[in-house]
Amino acid sequence: MTPEELFEYIIELPDSALSKTAATLVGFDERFARIEKSLHLMIDPDLLKSWSKRHYGSVTPIVERVSERYPLFVLAGDVGTGKTAFAQCAANRLSERIKKPSTLFALSTRVRGEGRVGEASSRINAAFNMVRDSLGKSKLCTVLIDEADSLVTTRGENHAHLEDKVAVNTIIQKIDDLRKHGGRLMALLATNRLDTLDAAVIRRAAGVEQFDRPSSAERHQVLSQDLAGLGVSQSVITATVEQTGPHGDQPGYSFSDIRTRLVPEILMQAYPDRKIEDSDVTSALERIKPSPVMS
Repeated sequence: MTPEELFEYIIELPDSALSKTAATLVGFDERFARIEKSLHLMIDPDLLKSWSKRHYGSVTPIVERVSERYPLFVLAGDVGTGKTAFAQCAANRLSERIKKPSTLFALSTRVRGEGRVGEASSRINAAFNMVRDSLGKSKLCTVLIDEADSLVTTRGENHAHLEDKVAVNTIIQKIDDLRKHGGRLMALLATNRLDTLDAAVIRRAAGVEQFDRPSSAERHQVLSQDLAGLGVSQSVITATVEQTGPHGDQPGYSFSDIRTRLVPEILMQAYPDRKIEDSDVTSALERIKPSPVMS
């Protein structure tokens, strides 16, 4: 099987384009700071031993417990809340911080195959073997399992197909194997529906980072960034922040709703004949509604 069959993309890190993307992600620095210690300890377990010896004179039991964690981090939240972009930029930032070459492998949902006996298991094994073979002696590799709810749905569901259960078993085995590589191989798992993931996967996670739809402050930051230099009045931006929030049964706009749907629609109102006007923002809001919450 070829890499194109097993992965959506493979990115060599550090990557300058991802560094620029991180600068535009609202709240990226704060979120990365929350999980940076966990990521560092996942890829270098000896850091804890050094800490314990320095402060306590020996390797204390808590170090052993924490060191037993799997190098797996779960990113959970609704569609369009920035999980995938964060995962890419976090892997890139980590590569920059540790000053090591790294590779990001985004596992394709095509590894599920077409339901033939043993197909999914064979593809998942092939994908992880390919990642393992690329490690070398000092390189760090990160596997991004995006849309994980389509791959590792709980095996307890009555409607779960036998091949789906086998695929989940195989991924769990691969997660177990991550610890064999001395911190040089870790996994980031992104899901829209945390409650549908198999419990064995969640138990193995070193941490779960929750992604919510943007707050009013975050919506203000996004709109201010994306509409900068266009002459849109501050009063209209303020009104748009309020209108893109939750109202009754209608959810607030996701980051994706704003950046990939609303902002382009504002531009389309004026292009190619004139400058953008305040009324274009209002008109776009009437046309673009927030995406429904994933249930």
